[in-house]
Amino acid sequence: MNPRLSALHPYPFEKLRQLLALSGSPPAALTPISLSIGEPKHATPALITRAMQDAMAGLSVYPPTKGDALLRSTISNWISRRYGITPPDPETQVLPALGSREALFSFAQTIIDPTVDAIAVCPNPFYQIYEGASLLAGAQPYYINSQAELNFGYDWAAVPADVWHRTQLLFVCSPGNPAGNVMGLQEWQTLFELSDEHGFVIASDECYSEIYFDEADKPLGALQAASLLGRDDYRRLVCFSSLSKRSNVPGLRSGFIAGDAELIAQFLLYRTYHGSAMSPVVSQTSIAAWNDETHVFENRQLYREKFDAVLPILEPILDVARPDASFYLWAQTPCPDTDFVRDLYGATAVTALPGSFLAREAHGVNPGANRIRLALVAPKQQCVEAALRIADFVKNKY
Repeated sequence: MNPRLSALHPYPFEKLRQLLALSGSPPAALTPISLSIGEPKHATPALITRAMQDAMAGLSVYPPTKGDALLRSTISNWISRRYGITPPDPETQVLPALGSREALFSFAQTIIDPTVDAIAVCPNPFYQIYEGASLLAGAQPYYINSQAELNFGYDWAAVPADVWHRTQLLFVCSPGNPAGNVMGLQEWQTLFELSDEHGFVIASDECYSEIYFDEADKPLGALQAASLLGRDDYRRLVCFSSLSKRSNVPGLRSGFIAGDAELIAQFLLYRTYHGSAMSPVVSQTSIAAWNDETHVFENRQLYREKFDAVLPILEPILDVARPDASFYLWAQTPCPDTDFVRDLYGATAVTALPGSFLAREAHGVNPGANRIRLALVAPKQQCVEAALRIADFVKNKY
């Protein structure tokens, strides 16, 4: 058995299940509402389901590991339109992936050299795949804590030079999970300079990039930042994106990786043996999704309406604010986050996720402690009802 498996932590939702088992049964008259999992609940657009139905002939052929050429071109053109940059070369700088989760994990296996004392720098709190991918690739995670006073960003200068010297891979997530913070151009410049100095690769997770609130202020992307700073070769940089949140198709498992051509070539070599080629059915469906923005605009509007309805209820009783982007609220709790989530469920049948489950204790603190993540993915009426229950719970108990 691979001994590295023993280093993996229980997944947050397994820990949540065990925690909620301690709460007792919530009132039977209350319909359970889950705000714990970031799984989109909006309807999949009809144009996407029709595209899949029309693509069923693709079941009769093996898919190419490199992905459908038209899909790669479609993704390249979408990147160009979205970020206002020259299209990446679809032959060398773009690869379809079975969702960003699969690509993030397998990319780490490509990049990390386990024969040396490797480090992978992870934001803290973080998407658990970063940690698991690092550990199974043979790297030791180094956690950099988010700081509320930096809009839940990071003090990169606080990372010791000897850590950067051993770093092979840096994971970043913008818009962030769980706080929804967006990295600016100056921060990207800092990371590019550190990458140039120490030689590590940057993996930018951008799966929430299309859920934002101001149509005139879209979140900055990694490739866009590189282009603005004259790094058009995207050296030591790759970004990961997905249709799951953008187009409400988490079950489609479709995304992409784009960036440094040399890294993409090595990743393609790995995938030749990894066996993760995208089905022609999914490819044709994805082309339809990437080529349409109307449904994405409508999707954003649904989230805006939920934030507009929920925040006036929660802001008077919790330390919580609208994020830069994404569909999460990152709220401070008046007691330990695990106690709050356990008691909230027992009293109201509303499920939240303890922030400490998304983070590790590092540098003497757990930066997720005393916070909860609320995913506003349920229909608006349910989100409002959940917010009202949370407000009543806080007023009555605290």
